[in-house]
Amino acid sequence: MAPAHFSLLMAISRQPGLTGAEMARRLNVTPQAVASLVARLEGKGQLERRPHPRHGHVQELHLTEAGRDALQAAKPVVAEIERKLRRDLGSAEADRLAAMLDRVAEVVKDDRDLPRRTAAAEQP
Repeated sequence: MAPAHFSLLMAISRQPGLTGAEMARRLNVTPQAVASLVARLEGKGQLERRPHPRHGHVQELHLTEAGRDALQAAKPVVAEIERKLRRDLGSAEADRLAAMLDRVAEVVKDDRDLPRRTAAAEQP
């Protein structure tokens, strides 16, 4: 399973019913990237879109049984990768790496719309 697929399935399993836009904000990616991932996973039968109960034009994302099964099958692989990193790097270095990656994600999240703001400022 691709890391992006795992991330999306995990996010949906933690908070079923989020919209594509909400998922994009959570994963710090564009709505277009989420739409592409959703289409792939929907094609595999791993997730489904359902109409929002109050806003019929809005689609909520939900795991299917196949999606839950795929996620369960991937979890031991992810856990093994994490164990290997911790073993090879050592606990302290693995913790530093995780903290640095969290920080990078925050910086990127804060600056994600910078090109749009800059382009808008340059418009006459």
